[in-house]
Amino acid sequence: MPDLLPFVAEQPLVDHHCHGVLRAELNVVGFEALLSEGLAYNTTGGPAGVTPFDSLVGFAFRRWCPPVLGMEPHATPADYLRRRAGLGAGEVNQRFLKDAGLAALCVDSGFQPDSLLSPAEMGEAAGVPAHEIIRLEQIAEATAAGGVSAADFAGAVRAALAEQARGAVAVKSIAAYRVGLELSGEPPTEAEVAAAAGPWLASVSEGPIRLADETLHRFLIWCGVDLGLPIQFHVGYGDRDIDLHRCNPLLLTGLLRAIEPLGVPVVLLHNYPYHREAGYLAQVFPHVYVDAGLATHNVGSRASALIAEALELTHFGKFLYSSDAFGLPELYYLGALLFRRALSDFLRAGLDGGEWTEHDAERVTRMTGAENARRVYRIGVLPSARPHHADHHHTSPHHTSPSPSAPSPACPFHGLPPPRLP
Repeated sequence: MPDLLPFVAEQPLVDHHCHGVLRAELNVVGFEALLSEGLAYNTTGGPAGVTPFDSLVGFAFRRWCPPVLGMEPHATPADYLRRRAGLGAGEVNQRFLKDAGLAALCVDSGFQPDSLLSPAEMGEAAGVPAHEIIRLEQIAEATAAGGVSAADFAGAVRAALAEQARGAVAVKSIAAYRVGLELSGEPPTEAEVAAAAGPWLASVSEGPIRLADETLHRFLIWCGVDLGLPIQFHVGYGDRDIDLHRCNPLLLTGLLRAIEPLGVPVVLLHNYPYHREAGYLAQVFPHVYVDAGLATHNVGSRASALIAEALELTHFGKFLYSSDAFGLPELYYLGALLFRRALSDFLRAGLDGGEWTEHDAERVTRMTGAENARRVYRIGVLPSARPHHADHHHTSPHHTSPSPSAPSPACPFHGLPPPRLP
């Protein structure tokens, strides 16, 4: 198997979407539960003889992760976990995060924050700057838990989001998990938000607080648009809580048309098995960007095929790197390693076929590995350059959404010179 292209191997990566790693030690069941998306399946133990270590992600894990802990490749899971426990979570976290070759992290802090390292702690462990991504649904659910009337819900959410988003680089929607991606492009009115909030708020005292209402998810997305921050959408592949057939990014087309004239970047996360559809959207909409996310490490040795397919239509200036690592520091390392191998294979094939020059290949590496993320999230660029719509609430009854056929103003992110890596 050919070595990595040197400029790919040496490129520090901006992981534009990831989560914290666990503070605590793990037993074998907990470890297996985090190795793939089969969370509930694995935590019940599963049928005899079935383990995620016997999968592409499992074999990739055993091939590449043991050497970081001073072991031979292909160590048995039992031997590996003993070695891991002996070193301790702190040492293991630092080894894998630092060996991933990262330049910066953008950390989604909205899921199980108490059990995971915070964005600041992640940055310290990795030795790189870390930036926060705010999960929209968490803001709404926290607002509901604090007690609020349906009439006051919209204003309370806006205020809480504005406060939480200070210093954040993006917001994120998990509407895909809750209601799917077939979201109307029309911003809801204040009356519609209050009408939808009423029944949901009334149900809060009866069980777990879980937002799952199309109108309210759409309201949250337009709140993010008002802030002018890039909006990330979970798309496609996820755990069994998701209805995958409702997570095709093409379902977002109407909403993307409505957001486009405002120049706010929309970033489609993960996308598998809809990565080709996502690439189409990134090609035809100037404000849409994509990644391959957690699919990169989950497909293991097939990562090269995945990345090649994801880049078939996507302009190279629209593709970003992310690991979507959660809980296990090994997944940061494995995601970065497999992405580099996949990108190197893709670029080497183009070089061998005369499709591009080495200079072009180096430039594509810089763009996809770091510069695109720095440009989209304004990392290292003055925040005053970010579009801001906070004074214009899209839920106003007097607001009308932009016509899909209306000409779009120049995207405020287009044409900016890529910031230098630190």
